[in-house]
Amino acid sequence: MSTSMPRIWFVLPTYNEKDNVRPIIEAILATIPEASVLIVDDNSPDGTGAIADELAAERSNVAVLHREAKEGLGRAYVDGFCNVSARGAEIVVQMDADFSHPVRYLPALLEPLLTGQADMALGSRYVPGGVIPRWNPVRRFISKGGSLFARIVLRLPYRDLTGGFKAIRSQVLQSIDLDAVHAGGYAFQIEMTYRAYRLGSRIVEVPITFEERREGASKMSRGIVLEALKVVLALRWAAARGQVPATKPGRL
Repeated sequence: MSTSMPRIWFVLPTYNEKDNVRPIIEAILATIPEASVLIVDDNSPDGTGAIADELAAERSNVAVLHREAKEGLGRAYVDGFCNVSARGAEIVVQMDADFSHPVRYLPALLEPLLTGQADMALGSRYVPGGVIPRWNPVRRFISKGGSLFARIVLRLPYRDLTGGFKAIRSQVLQSIDLDAVHAGGYAFQIEMTYRAYRLGSRIVEVPITFEERREGASKMSRGIVLEALKVVLALRWAAARGQVPATKPGRL
């Protein structure tokens, strides 16, 4: 990548990821060496934050944001977005720290933004070429059904609305009222895409293979799923009342 490359920051929320945090940072920076990484740790009791600090001491392109308590994935991302924006980020990549989002797809995810074709790229499991090789039918139904529900209710053209593997141009983040965004997992992912779409962002989907986490336990819960359903309905109602900002396509 050339010296004229936009400043790319990765935002990785962590909670009890001590076995994953060092390998994932090393893998990201081996794939995109010019990038920087912000680890947003929610006071992990397993010592993830201390490992993150070690990484930051070793590498000038790694930083850590320590939060006092776990407040939800969305809030961790919002705090991270604000932090890297203040550091001059031009493109922000959000992804999980557990290797479920394979780093080999990073060049493909970034390409639409680097070539000026898009303002946001979604790593998609549900477009042609997207794969989830090891999910059980129940988990697959919840994820795919949630995306379909959001597509219909919010009238969005994208197939994977619940995924958390995204590249976002900084202008998109600056145009969204981040304080108004909900803090949950699926809900946050859906809402960020919806708000960006309403503001005219050019959004594309890039096929990925979604892997199982390498270490640790999944943080998905029934409450996160139910929250997402409620937020989708609330967003549709708010948009109908003119409470979700909108503009013409291609304005960003």
